[in-house]
Amino acid sequence: MTKTPPLRVGITGGIGTGKSLVCKIFSVLGAPVYDADKRARQLMTEDEVLVRQIQEKFGKEAYTNGQLNRDYVSEVVFKDAARLSELNRLVHPRVAEDSRQWMAQQTHFPYAIKEAALLIESGAYKELDHLVVVTAPMALRTQRVLARDPFRTKEEIEKIISKQMPEEEKIKLADSLIYNNETSLVIPQVLKLHERFIHFVKE
Repeated sequence: MTKTPPLRVGITGGIGTGKSLVCKIFSVLGAPVYDADKRARQLMTEDEVLVRQIQEKFGKEAYTNGQLNRDYVSEVVFKDAARLSELNRLVHPRVAEDSRQWMAQQTHFPYAIKEAALLIESGAYKELDHLVVVTAPMALRTQRVLARDPFRTKEEIEKIISKQMPEEEKIKLADSLIYNNETSLVIPQVLKLHERFIHFVKE
């Protein structure tokens, strides 16, 4: 008997919207979750092809003792929009391939989740069956990040948000929305989607 691949669900949202919280709830409900951002950091050290590409593009200094030199990358790459785009062009295809292999293995589950901050920007959402966007008001997002990252200023956080894809653009592409605004309860919204996903039948 051929095992059926799971419904491929993508979850994304800007900084401070709470997409990681939403994914934790799905995980508690039994759904496997692929954390693309965390996996990208692992692949930048473990994937020999990617490591070689990064060294060729940004120099041998990008690694120290086999580990990514985060100070160097932060200073040389992350502060330069053009170089950051170059890095993303190297990393995203490797993460995409890794996530495809992972997703294909989740045959024991009715659905599986890919969580990524740049799910839409990278184009990876096009390979998924259902896109969930987690949304929250700007002021609340800023407040959450301030509480989480006390080393950042309000101005820095607002600058980060301003550089991300506008929420209204993400919402236009969403199949479902989860409102994490402290007035709409999150768990019932997740439960409703969970029930929908486990009973979804692929055509």
